[in-house]
Amino acid sequence: MADQKQFEEALSGVVHPDYGKNIVELGLITDFAAANGSVAFKLQNTVADGDRAQALLQSAIAAVQAVDPQVQVNASVTNRARPNPAGSDGKGSIPGVRNVIPVASGKGGVGKSTVSANIALALAATGAKVGLMDADVYGPSIPLIMGATSGPQQGGRGIIPVEAQGIPIISTGFFIRKDQAVVWRGPMLAKMVEQLTNQVEWGELDYLVIDLPPGTGDVQLSLCQRLALTGALVVTTPQPMAVNVAEKAIIMFQQLKTPLLGVVENMSYYESRSTGEREYIFGSGGAEKIAERWSIPVLGKVPLATTVRETSDDGKPIVLADPDAPAAQAFVNVAQQLAAQVAMRNLKAASEEMVQINF
Repeated sequence: MADQKQFEEALSGVVHPDYGKNIVELGLITDFAAANGSVAFKLQNTVADGDRAQALLQSAIAAVQAVDPQVQVNASVTNRARPNPAGSDGKGSIPGVRNVIPVASGKGGVGKSTVSANIALALAATGAKVGLMDADVYGPSIPLIMGATSGPQQGGRGIIPVEAQGIPIISTGFFIRKDQAVVWRGPMLAKMVEQLTNQVEWGELDYLVIDLPPGTGDVQLSLCQRLALTGALVVTTPQPMAVNVAEKAIIMFQQLKTPLLGVVENMSYYESRSTGEREYIFGSGGAEKIAERWSIPVLGKVPLATTVRETSDDGKPIVLADPDAPAAQAFVNVAQQLAAQVAMRNLKAASEEMVQINF
C-alpha cells in the first residue's frame, strides 16, 4: 500500500472548480487517515449545489484510487465547517459556535445588513448550520430583512434566538421599542454586546455572522476584544468615499489583531433588464483598490438591483425569493468564497499552532 504522503499528494491534484486551488490547500479535507489498506477522509462542502459537491468527492476518491487501485476508500461530504482553532481553548469562544464572522463597512448606506443576511442564508444552503446576529444597535434591520414576526424567548440557560427563514437570528431590535432612539454610552453598549454574545443559546453552529453597526466604535471594540473571531468581512461600494471609510474599518481590525477574510463590493453596477448593458453608477474598482492596498481578496461583486431592495423589504432575501437572479447568484458566490477563506485560514492557524514550541 502507498504511504499517507502519496495519498495526500494525490488529493492535492484535485482542483476545486470554483476557487482554482486544490482541495488540500483550501483546507477542505478533514479527518484524513491512511492505514491497513484503507484511506478515510471527509470533504467539506462549500457550495450550495449538493450534486457538485458529490462530483468533487468522486474526483477525490478517483485520485486516491489512482495511487493504489486496491485501496479501500471511506469518504463522504460533510457540511460542518473547520473550526477556528483560536477558540478551541474556550477563551473568547461562544459555546457550540465554530466560526464567528463580523461584517463591517465603516460607513452606513452600503448595504451591509443585506449582505449579511444573504450570505448567511447562502451558507446555510450548503447544509452548514448558520446563525445571524444583528449587533447594529443604532439601526437594527435584520428582523425586517429576515421577516421575523416574533421576539426571542427565555430558555433554560439564556435567550433562545428567533427562527427566521430557517436560521436562528438575534437582534438588538428585539429589545428596543420601534419608537425608541438609542442614546447609549459605552458601558450600556458593552452590556448589550455581553448579552448578545454570552446569553444566547445558539446551539451548534458552523458560522455565526454578525452584522456590525457602521463606524469603529464601542460595539466593534467590545466584540473584537471579547470574542475569538475567525475573521472579518468588509463591505464597500465602488464609490471612493465608501472605500476611504471602509479602510478605516480595516485599520481598526488590524489594530485589534482581527484577521480579514476579504472585501465585498455591493451595488457594484446596474444592469439594464432590457439591454443587459451595465452602468457603473457609483464608479468602479473600489474593491480592487482595497484588496491591493491591504492584501486581502475580493470575495465578489453584487449588482445594484431593485429586486434586492424589494425582497429585503418583503422579509425574504433574494437568495431565497429569486435564487436565479444575478444578484442572488452573486451573493452565493460571495458565500462560497467566504467559506473557502475560512477553511484556509483555520487550516493555516491549526498548522501554526502545531509547530509552536513552548519553552
